[in-house]
Amino acid sequence: MNAEQQPLKITETALRDAHQSLLATRMRTEDMLPIASKIDQVGYYSSEMWGGATFDSCLRFLNENPWDRVRKLRNKMPNTKFQMLLRGQNCVGYRHYADDIVERFVKHSVDVGIDIFRIFDALNDFRNIEVAMKTAQKYGGIVEGTISYTVSPVHNVELYIAMAKRLEEMGSDILCIKDMAGLLTPSVTRTLISEIKKTVKIPIHLHTHATTGLVGMNLQCAIDAGVDIIDTAISSLAMGTSQFATECVVASLKGQPRDTGLDMSLLAEIAEYFAEVREHYSEFESDFKGVDVKILDSQIPGGMISNMENQLREQNALDKLDEVLKEVPRVRKDMGLPPLVTPTSQIVGSQATLNVLTGERYKIITKETRECVLGKYGKLPAPIDPDLLLKVSDGEEIIECRPADLLEPEWEKVVEECGSSITSDDDRLSYALFPKVAMSYFAQRDSGAAMPVAARPAEVKKAAPAAPAPVASSPARGGNYTVTVNGKPYSVEVVPAGSVAVQSSAPAPVAAPAPAAAPAAPAPGGSAKATLTAPLPGSIFSIKCSVGDVVNEGDALIIMEAMKMETEVTAHVGGTVGALLVKEGDKVQTGDELVTIN
Repeated sequence: MNAEQQPLKITETALRDAHQSLLATRMRTEDMLPIASKIDQVGYYSSEMWGGATFDSCLRFLNENPWDRVRKLRNKMPNTKFQMLLRGQNCVGYRHYADDIVERFVKHSVDVGIDIFRIFDALNDFRNIEVAMKTAQKYGGIVEGTISYTVSPVHNVELYIAMAKRLEEMGSDILCIKDMAGLLTPSVTRTLISEIKKTVKIPIHLHTHATTGLVGMNLQCAIDAGVDIIDTAISSLAMGTSQFATECVVASLKGQPRDTGLDMSLLAEIAEYFAEVREHYSEFESDFKGVDVKILDSQIPGGMISNMENQLREQNALDKLDEVLKEVPRVRKDMGLPPLVTPTSQIVGSQATLNVLTGERYKIITKETRECVLGKYGKLPAPIDPDLLLKVSDGEEIIECRPADLLEPEWEKVVEECGSSITSDDDRLSYALFPKVAMSYFAQRDSGAAMPVAARPAEVKKAAPAAPAPVASSPARGGNYTVTVNGKPYSVEVVPAGSVAVQSSAPAPVAAPAPAAAPAAPAPGGSAKATLTAPLPGSIFSIKCSVGDVVNEGDALIIMEAMKMETEVTAHVGGTVGALLVKEGDKVQTGDELVTIN
């Protein structure tokens, strides 16, 4: 039977990409469990319920062990294949990890219950997905090799056909076309699916978003062209920056050769449940709820828009959103036309935001922008702007090898740093990927600061999702703590678990840098002081100097984290470090004093 006559398979995204796109990835496991058994009964091909930003968000915002989410849902959903989004050599983080970390992460994911690994590289540099693919295959996972779809002068159907063939040769069980920003058009969709079907024998899975309003037409063209599997989201978590509604596809194919066979009455129950859940996360809802064909130019993926809006809103700079959206394609072109998907979407988006809010292009360049340009994320599709390359390279050459080949094994160091107090594979792997975020989560978890989730009635239809608890004005168990692990101190902030409902959607927003304070009048003893101030809001990731150090103008003294990116704060004058006014983990705003230099 040809694919055009076979039932269409559906992957439901409600438990991952749908709420990542619409609600800044804030949905808690406790709001998934009451409906999980109903989802399990529908007959989906798979449930995409993990990976992407969910791992980071569990630790950073929700006070949850992300590994336990898989275990708890598996207990409720024994019949449905679990699917995750894996960023190749980045796992679920924002940098390349050594091969030993990738191997352990993938193996442990299989152990806790992941069946299908959708593995992609943001640059379509397939050297960066080989280790993850081979590990998933070794331990029995289903490998979905992925093309990150984008539109540019160097990307075309012929290139994507060649990529599809390469992924099949690498051992992919399924081929995924990942249209993360909703850039496909009907004619391109029909051509792309038809031509790839002629080239590869493995099933084709289409992932796309509704952002530009073309999604319904695109999916119909894909179905007509014989696509095997598509991603959809239950209607109450669909459309906007999410996926097309599951029920619409099921209804449209009813009685047709490609009838999905999914139970519409069950889908109605699930939609009703998530409609109520969504109300409790309105704090994180994007203002974007309709159609925006301008995304065809900016190419910002669905999961990033709500985060970017929150970052700008918190700095009273939401009026700059249109400028940022216009700057994104300019930065992307300067950086060699990378597809915009995590982490490149964050890298390009953060740099564009900095360019707009500082009023000067590349006045501040993030560490990740620098490393991406220098090839440390992989091979960029097109030439880099010479002026940008000159600014970031400082004489350093672009690397040509697989970036992970330059990394030393990391696991033994992770075990040593975790010491005897952190021994589970769950916690060690969480620490390996997000050291500071994980330490903060461990401290909060171990302090007992978490509030119990209210019990729910067993009857799903009447189960009211738990509203995120309000922030206590004086949390009894909150505060700043220094946690020492194997002799290494970590500064962490502990807050009650309910407080996540009002946190920003990323570690910190970005604002225009304040000018460094002018040198003060000579202090007693004759030495003048200058104060280095924060150029943007964020958190102090690390401190690279000590009191008494002699520093030169331009030396990196502080590393700040903002928008999940790292930015160096450099000395504006030479001298001797007189005082450190912040410590690692501190939250700072633009203009806050960081270091005095005598």
